[in-house]
Amino acid sequence: MEGKNEVKLHGMWVSAYSKRVELALRLKGIPYEYIEEDLINKSRLLLKYNPVHKKVHVLIHNGKPISESHIILEYIDETWKTAPKLLPEDPYERAKVRFWASFIQQQLFESILKLVTSHGEAQEKAAAEVIERQGVFEEGMKEYFAGGDSFTNEKNWGLLDILMGSTFGAYEVHEEVYGFKLMDPDKNPLLFSWITRLKEHPLMKGLLPPHES
Repeated sequence: MEGKNEVKLHGMWVSAYSKRVELALRLKGIPYEYIEEDLINKSRLLLKYNPVHKKVHVLIHNGKPISESHIILEYIDETWKTAPKLLPEDPYERAKVRFWASFIQQQLFESILKLVTSHGEAQEKAAAEVIERQGVFEEGMKEYFAGGDSFTNEKNWGLLDILMGSTFGAYEVHEEVYGFKLMDPDKNPLLFSWITRLKEHPLMKGLLPPHES
């Protein structure tokens, strides 16, 4: 893009949604200023830029705010047309990616949130839901990648890679804290292989907190 190109991101370090946006910005090579927000003491700018939800995360591009991670990611892809493209050019392929992106956000991620925020019987139910939905996603990805396309090509990350990395990137920490095997190589070998390759990428290593922390 020509002319002024100022990008700021209001986020929170523990937010998977913020990580999604940061991954997209880094993949595209877009310089940005990251502003850490305290949700107990929200900044005046955050309240100004996101008056509806009053929460992170918000992308500010040349003074114009965009909120909601899926909207921000598509905005980034449409505004900065440099590789890698987050969504395919072909309308049908793009629709398939959007379908599975929605599944990750509305099914997988939500069930994981229930798992880590519940206790007792409710947590057991949430754990079963995570296993079931991971199985659905595993089978869906087997079909999606059946054409031989290799996921997490270092030069061609896509939207699903970003969502997968931000959702499961810290799975080892969650497993230790909650005593639940979130990523099982025996039950979901494709997903396990996928996240392992993602975590080895320099962009992921520089974004996710170290396992030891």
